Amino acid sequence: MRELVLLGLTLLLGMALLATLAHRLRIPTPIFLVIGGLITSLIPGVPHLNVEPDLIFLVFLPPLLYEAAWFMSWRELWRWRRIVLVLAFGLVMLTATAVGYASAAFIPGFTLATGFLLGGIISPPDAVAATSVLKGVNIPKSTISILEGESLINDAASLIVFQFAMSTIISGNFIWQDVALSFVLVTIMGAGIGLAVAGLFYAIHRWLPIQPRISILLTFIAPYIMYLTAEEFHFSGVIAVVSGGVFLSKHSSQLLNHTERVQGLSMWATVIFIINGLVFVLIGLELPVVVEGLDGHSLMSSIGYGLAISALVILVRVAFALFSSAFTDFAGRFITVAVRNVGWRGPVVIGWAGMRGVVSLAAALSVPLALPDRQPFPQRSLILFITFVVILVTLVLQGLTLPLIIRLVHPNELFPRLPEKQQEAAINRQMQEAALLELNQNLTNQLGDNDLLTNLKNRLEGGLLLNQLTTSDEDGERLARYNQTLAQLHRIKRRELERLRHQEEFDEEVIRKIEAQLDLEEEKTDHAIR
Repeated sequence: MRELVLLGLTLLLGMALLATLAHRLRIPTPIFLVIGGLITSLIPGVPHLNVEPDLIFLVFLPPLLYEAAWFMSWRELWRWRRIVLVLAFGLVMLTATAVGYASAAFIPGFTLATGFLLGGIISPPDAVAATSVLKGVNIPKSTISILEGESLINDAASLIVFQFAMSTIISGNFIWQDVALSFVLVTIMGAGIGLAVAGLFYAIHRWLPIQPRISILLTFIAPYIMYLTAEEFHFSGVIAVVSGGVFLSKHSSQLLNHTERVQGLSMWATVIFIINGLVFVLIGLELPVVVEGLDGHSLMSSIGYGLAISALVILVRVAFALFSSAFTDFAGRFITVAVRNVGWRGPVVIGWAGMRGVVSLAAALSVPLALPDRQPFPQRSLILFITFVVILVTLVLQGLTLPLIIRLVHPNELFPRLPEKQQEAAINRQMQEAALLELNQNLTNQLGDNDLLTNLKNRLEGGLLLNQLTTSDEDGERLARYNQTLAQLHRIKRRELERLRHQEEFDEEVIRKIEAQLDLEEEKTDHAIR
């Protein structure tokens, strides 16, 4: 147990150092973590880690999906529902089919069923890798929304293909009608279970008097209950977590108060950072185990197969994205679409943002060593190696070049939007106008003899003036000076707070409460400056 704890702490420390270095070098964190894990695995004396697929499917995957679903805008998901569903289901099926037939054609020993198994494993892009790479890159909101929506659903589609291919290899039977019916059933029932469990947690949050810490704990428990319940009935746990997460997120303002939201966001951010970091480090550390398993296959030929399959999945995705753009333009003549003239710039970016990651690795590792009749599972070692090569190639090649592709093609925003600063200013202005209207209409009689309420009214009016400056390009210099002065005053306040911390008449818990309030004020000012 002591060795296991020490290994875990070492992984966490190494992950933190690699993530810090990646941030300083401005390299997408997942890519740097995978490369760091690869290099570490080659150091003599480093123990070889054999990652259990259940660790990823049962421990890592539910919170990752839930967090992505929580922050996904339901409005954006519905707006781009057609292209999201086409990418999440149609592209997964097309990729699996292309890989299935291609691998059966040129990889010795591969059958069509084995090829479809490989296709189901490597067909879904990784959501975490794409969003991490796109952070800090100037990219339209519509493109990000499409990628996020696709990544929420495509894992389910690929795992369903994987499961049916696995059953075909084991039983030797494959009936298209049964596959299609089961596919629909698994998806719909998975969504139903997710919504049912979410409804239960909705009732607990809404009508039971629970403490903030208990409320936050329930948000961590919810995705596991959704996933395990759906999987227990042999439906899609991925779809269950996604549907339940989107439902609870849509009603979060009714379920969580301000304390629960602030504390919960901080805790979730830390947990997701740890899980993501560990996953990508473990991918890199898995290299020696994957190579050692290549019994009966030469390393060079296996690398060649992996590179060929990598090129195939990249080309299929880019071609499909461009075809979808042309088809949307054509279909827009007959049906209502979100945007008819999509163009080629956005689809190129979407097509190139197809990095593979954790779900592909977990699916490959879950392939059993032997069939029920105790015969070795056909081509298991080569399937695992090709999967590893595809993950490595797409993460490193596409991940490092995606920002360059975005700068070269300049994708257009597909839906008219106000700039983010103007949206923030408009929302704040309308909130302050509503508060000021309430003060003037219903609380006027209290203003005359209450200096505090008079000061509150002045602050609301000052906030309206500040929002007017935010939306005006001509007053940019005045606004910048205001925010810089505010930041300087915050530093003075913090210096004074540190001085007061050492005086005996003030309790430490009171100091910390004031410090938390100051933190929120500084965060707001820093956001305005950025």
